[in-house]
Amino acid sequence: MVREQPRPRAHVGPVCLVGAGSSGITAAKALFEAKIPFDCFETSDRVGGNWVFGNPNGMSSAYEGLYINTSRERMAYSDFPMPRSYPDFPHHAQIARYFEDYVDRFGFRDTIHFRTSVTHVAEDAAGGAGGSEGAGGRWRVRVRRAGASEDEERAYAAVLIANGHHWDPLLPDPPFPGRFSGRALHAHHYKSKDELRGKRVVVVGMGNSAMDIAVESSEVAERTFLSGRRGVHVIPKYAFGRPIDQFFTSARLPWSVRQRLGEALQRLAVGDMERYGLPKPDHRLGEAHPTISGRILDRLTHGAITPKPNVAELMGDRVRFVDGSVETADVIVYCTGYKVTFPFFDPSFVSAKDNDLPLFMRVFHPDHEGLAFVGLLQPLGAIMPLAEAQGRWIARWLLGEYALPSPDAMRAHMAEERRRMFARYVRSKRHTMQVDFDDYLLEMERELERGAKRAEAAGRA
Repeated sequence: MVREQPRPRAHVGPVCLVGAGSSGITAAKALFEAKIPFDCFETSDRVGGNWVFGNPNGMSSAYEGLYINTSRERMAYSDFPMPRSYPDFPHHAQIARYFEDYVDRFGFRDTIHFRTSVTHVAEDAAGGAGGSEGAGGRWRVRVRRAGASEDEERAYAAVLIANGHHWDPLLPDPPFPGRFSGRALHAHHYKSKDELRGKRVVVVGMGNSAMDIAVESSEVAERTFLSGRRGVHVIPKYAFGRPIDQFFTSARLPWSVRQRLGEALQRLAVGDMERYGLPKPDHRLGEAHPTISGRILDRLTHGAITPKPNVAELMGDRVRFVDGSVETADVIVYCTGYKVTFPFFDPSFVSAKDNDLPLFMRVFHPDHEGLAFVGLLQPLGAIMPLAEAQGRWIARWLLGEYALPSPDAMRAHMAEERRRMFARYVRSKRHTMQVDFDDYLLEMERELERGAKRAEAAGRA
C-alpha cells in the first residue's frame, strides 16, 4: 500500500483557464468567487462552446434540431436552476441562452478574453513552484488575439484545461474499404435535415447523435439506413411520466442493485432491442454509454428507418453491409465519436492516445503540478454539474484549503479506478473516462474531506 504524504500547499497565483464552454464558465465562476486571479481565454466571441449552434469558432457540433437528452434538472448548475418555462428536455438555443444568463447572473463576463486562442502551453520548471511571487509561475502560455500577427506569452501558476472533447471528429479507423462517390460527412459537420432531403442516407453509429440524425433523416430523406457495429440499449426519455434519468439516482444504492432495477425498467418500457430490428447488445445495461432517444423506436417500428449491420465495403454510389446486402446511397453520415485532443500541448508532453488520458479523479495530472482538467469525463448523466463541482474543488486546492495526495498515492488511486472502469465497460475509445454521475459527486465529497485533513496536517508541519 502506498503511504500517502500531503503535497505542499498550493499558492494562489495567476491562473490560466482554457475555454469558456459549459465547463469553462463554471470553473471561471469558482475562481471568481474565490477571488483567485485568472484569465479565461475563449476562441469564440461568446460563451457556451459546443451548445452554440453555428459557433464562430467552428468547434460546435450542435445541429438545428438538437435537444438535450438529459433532463434540465440533472443538467443545471446547482445554484442556477433552468427556468421553469423550459421543457424537460430543452432545445440547444435555450441551453445556450442559459449559459449566457449564468455568466451575467454571477457577473464574471469581464474575466473572459473572447476571440483569443491559446496556441501553446508548456511547463517551465525554472519558473519555480510558486506562482504569485513577482511575475513568476511554472507555466508559460502563448495566446493570440483575433487579427493579431504574433502570439503573446504569459506566465501562470496553474493551468486549467476546459477545451471540451466533442469537437475533433473521429472517423472509422481503419477506414471502410473501397470508395464512396456520394457525400460523406461526420456528425460534427451536420447542421440541418434539409441537407438530407430526398436523399438515400446511411447513418453510421448507434450513439445518441446517430439516433437523432437518423430520426431527422427519416422525416425528409427518400430512405434512411442505420448501420451499427454492435448493439446498444436504447433508453427512452420518459418512464411513468417522469424523465428517466431521475430514477435510481442515489449513489448509496450499490451499482449492482441500480443496474438490476434499471434493466427491469428497461424491459417494461422498451423490451428487447431485437424486436425493433436492432442487433442484440453484447453487454448489460450500464456497461456501455447508453443511447437515449424518445423517437428512434417509433421510426423503426413504422419502417421509416431500416436497421443495417456494419458497413463492409464502399462501392461508388452503393454500400455493402456485412450481411451481404447492398444499398444505393447518396449520403453517409459518420456518427463515430470524437478524438480527445489538445492542440496547444506538444504531443510528447500531454496527449490522449486512443482517447485515454489518466488523471486523478478526472482532474489532476500526477506528473505536472498545477495542471488540471475540467469536464474531461464521460458521465452517465450530464457533464455540467460535475464540472461545477470540479471547479470548486480546484479553487479550494489553489487556496490551500485542500491538499492533493502524493503523486504515488494518486497513481495508485487512478490504477484502481481504471481497473474497475475497464472491467465494467465495453472496450472502446468511447469508454476511457467513464464515471457515474452521483457516485462521482459522492467520491469527490469524500476526497475533499480527506484533502482538507491533509492540508491541515501540512499546515502544522
